[in-house]
Amino acid sequence: MASDTGGVKPFSIQGRLARERERVMGMTNEERAWRRQWVKDQELSPNEPRHVPEYFKERYNPIRRAYRMPLDMAFKPLMPVLGERRTNIIRWFTGKFLMIGFAIYAGAYYFKYNANDWTRKGGWRVISSRKPILPGDPGYPRLSDRTKPSDYAARGFNESPI
Repeated sequence: MASDTGGVKPFSIQGRLARERERVMGMTNEERAWRRQWVKDQELSPNEPRHVPEYFKERYNPIRRAYRMPLDMAFKPLMPVLGERRTNIIRWFTGKFLMIGFAIYAGAYYFKYNANDWTRKGGWRVISSRKPILPGDPGYPRLSDRTKPSDYAARGFNESPI
């Protein structure tokens, strides 16, 4: 099993000086110098963060890079205008909306052109129940519109133009 810390328990590099109360209680000159250096080390240099193309190739496999390429190419010109963070957020939402739209379109296509009728064995079959009619309702007793045995389970054969 892999470990981020190599099996060593993680600990804060700030030590006891991470808490403001500890710093206010009093620090030695050595602790002040250490804290000053630690705070200075937290500042990024002007050339950070660095973009390393090899990191992108190592992080994403070729298949993932291939399906990310269209949106990456579409949003690359927007990066200087919008900024990296905002562009990545918009790109993420655009990808999700496109996937949802494709799923809706594919589902609508499937339901429209793959109905369960007499011409095929598979597909979605929609069965609707008859509206209940109780004694006292107008039209009671309503008889079935199916008069002969071939009307049952016809699955659209009787309405076929063939």
